[in-house]
Amino acid sequence: MPELPEVEVVRLGLAPAVTGAVVAAVTVRDERALTRHAGGAADFEASLTGMRLATAARRGKFLWIPFGSDRALVGHLGMSGQLLLRPAGAPVERFERVRIDLEHPVHGEVAVVFADQRTFGSLAVDTLVATGDGAAGGRGTEAALVPTQVAHIARDPLDPAFDDSGFRRALGRKRSGVKRVLLDQTVISGVGNIYADESLWAARIHPETPADTLSTRAVNRLLSEIRAVLEKALAEGGTSFDAQYVNVNGQAGYFARELHVYGREGRPCHRCGGPIMRAAFMNRSSHLCPRCQRRR
Repeated sequence: MPELPEVEVVRLGLAPAVTGAVVAAVTVRDERALTRHAGGAADFEASLTGMRLATAARRGKFLWIPFGSDRALVGHLGMSGQLLLRPAGAPVERFERVRIDLEHPVHGEVAVVFADQRTFGSLAVDTLVATGDGAAGGRGTEAALVPTQVAHIARDPLDPAFDDSGFRRALGRKRSGVKRVLLDQTVISGVGNIYADESLWAARIHPETPADTLSTRAVNRLLSEIRAVLEKALAEGGTSFDAQYVNVNGQAGYFARELHVYGREGRPCHRCGGPIMRAAFMNRSSHLCPRCQRRR
């Protein structure tokens, strides 16, 4: 599933094309892409057509593009969703679910295509509400507004309004393994399986360490490593293992070459040389170095 760096790369690509553009037409080819939308395809198309869009914003793994006084187009990529920029009149993409034709005052006509092989992603029109802390809703916006569907999602560690002390307190109240807490999007958003494994390796913390047993120093170290891993992944365009994650131009990210533990079962640890281990975790896998990340 695309995580914070991958979704941020998409946001950065969308922003110049959508900011100030007017929606000329909307075509829903598959209503399964509208599972988060309160109405059907006709309502979705009518809600957007003729609207002038603001810039793209993001919190965690959610994207949104405000329009009008209090509404936004909200997107979640799910497992395999893609938001692609295409020239006006471009052929239908493989797995295309929704196409939004735009008229931009500078870039001219362009199409935003939502393609999704596994149909777990979604688009929706949602209402904007005030943020609980009065800070900007997320990356890319200065407005203290957030879609109702995103309001329960915690801020991500690259958000200037992220509360470090609040994060430390939240971990201190959790008896679950620390990796499970990192994947809880109501505690910290944008971190998924890949970057949780990489951050815990960098911080030398076993993923099953109870969160409430971590010292303040260990939590600070972990948070620092999470930010470092996310920033580096963002600089590399995200992590791509197959063609399912791409940026708005259909290009893959390169952070997979920088991974230390994820997907490296049996290969030597880049720090100690011991073999990387894969363990079952919540219907997926955890990757760690048993030597560097000893469970205490």
